[in-house]
Amino acid sequence: VQLQASGGGLVQAGGSMRLSCAASGSIFSINAMGWYRQAPGKQRELVAAIARRGTTNYADSVKGRFTISRDNAKNTIYLQMNSLKPGDTAVYYCSAAKYAGTWDMDYWGKGTLVTVSS
Repeated sequence: VQLQASGGGLVQAGGSMRLSCAASGSIFSINAMGWYRQAPGKQRELVAAIARRGTTNYADSVKGRFTISRDNAKNTIYLQMNSLKPGDTAVYYCSAAKYAGTWDMDYWGKGTLVTVSS
């Protein structure tokens, strides 16, 4: 499974940005997909994840600001990020789970940098 993320860049605080992640390869083995992020000097953390049937899981810090969605026909997930804060600055990683019923991710894409300026 290969995961290709796109959409990162620089945005001002209060702005919006959308990330996309397209899966290819053995996509039949993919169940949940999601986004993690890692800020400098911090551990990687879950941002949002979505199961194949649409159940979602969000970090408390992004609830009400970020929305994850999924297009199974295109094997693609999206992360709409609104009301961005400087604290959202991080490298964002797309991920996918091999097994159903878990948010534990097995596949990882290369990260995309999101920088939120104050």
